[in-house]
Amino acid sequence: MNLKLRLIAMNFLQYAIWGAWLISLGAYLGGGLHFSGFQIGSFFATMGIASLFMPAIMGIIADRWIPAQKVLGICHILAAAFLVVAAPQTGYGTLYPLVLLSVMFYMPTIALSNSVAYNALTLEGYDTVKTFPPIRVWGTVGFICAMIAVDLLGFATTSYQFYLSAGLGLALGVYSFTLPNCEVNRTVEKKSLVDTLGLRAFTLFKDRKMAIFFIFSMLLGMSLQITNAYANDYLTNYYGSISAYQGTFGVRHANILISLSQVSETLCILLIPFFLRKFGIKKVMLISMFAWVLRFGLLGLGNPGPGVWMLILSMIVYGVAFDFFNISGSLFVENETDAKIRSSAQGVFMIMTNGFGAFIGSYIAGLVVDATGWPHAWYVFSAYSFVIAIVFAIVFKHKHDPNAVSKVNH
Repeated sequence: MNLKLRLIAMNFLQYAIWGAWLISLGAYLGGGLHFSGFQIGSFFATMGIASLFMPAIMGIIADRWIPAQKVLGICHILAAAFLVVAAPQTGYGTLYPLVLLSVMFYMPTIALSNSVAYNALTLEGYDTVKTFPPIRVWGTVGFICAMIAVDLLGFATTSYQFYLSAGLGLALGVYSFTLPNCEVNRTVEKKSLVDTLGLRAFTLFKDRKMAIFFIFSMLLGMSLQITNAYANDYLTNYYGSISAYQGTFGVRHANILISLSQVSETLCILLIPFFLRKFGIKKVMLISMFAWVLRFGLLGLGNPGPGVWMLILSMIVYGVAFDFFNISGSLFVENETDAKIRSSAQGVFMIMTNGFGAFIGSYIAGLVVDATGWPHAWYVFSAYSFVIAIVFAIVFKHKHDPNAVSKVNH
């Protein structure tokens, strides 16, 4: 099979595994198992826990001892196995640790799948910067397809979403062993644990501008998992309990409605080069922050009936909120750090956003939901994003240089 098609299949499955449960899990936990908002948040905090150290550990194993494609396969098979065991569990004490273990092995596969793709393309003489993005976009397509499948199959409020995800994970786990071999370097020079885990880049906190940037990355990262955790639960269970909205599309097919967010995310990537060149990183990140204000506010103001247009607009705004922060932030790190620690600096950015940010945000969001209820919790999240945007505008100093963002055109 053509290499590009093989890598497209890998990326499609890689993110379909995640899409099979990430958006619908909240509806199952809240409606099917009647877990509290705090308990639901704890499940989404598992991704923050895993992102703190598991990608680094698996990356070291892939670099030094076991080829990356095999580590990728092993991780997917283990993650799938834990989901299969988790599926029939209905108690928090038994379900949570199993989901945590599954996520611990899934999260490293995001970086590993990229490494496998880069290696395969390089071996065949492709320009990875030009060739990989059109391949990677099929990952988002896989995520959307899995969301729609879960919805249409009626799995969104049941544990069957775990079985579907596990089946896809097992398929990719086996398939990974057939991918081009990634060489390991067993003679790599000895490094300190700090350097091995890429923690040297934390010295960037000595620079005031970078310290402020990373702190706000964490604060904004707290918003990343909120709608993943609660949007489906909100539409399916909160509005599903109100007779006026029962039977509406937004209640019956919440996953499909929410999938518009991922479609928007895919399309908004195309806008980033223009906005970065025109406005600069600080303004682009401010646009992202105010987009989060709208994302949450519109979820609170809208409803699956006559106010469904506000829900749709919230899904569209998500692409700007998510992409403009993640990609512009990554580019800022790329341009502002020394080449020797650039990869580690990107790791710090991910740790602050998807690690500490997602972990803290998921738990705090759960407390807010339990304390305020729906739809008031959305207004709290919206107000939080507004305050973060205002403070960021005041304290973060950065002069826009149009030539510094040329790398985004790669």
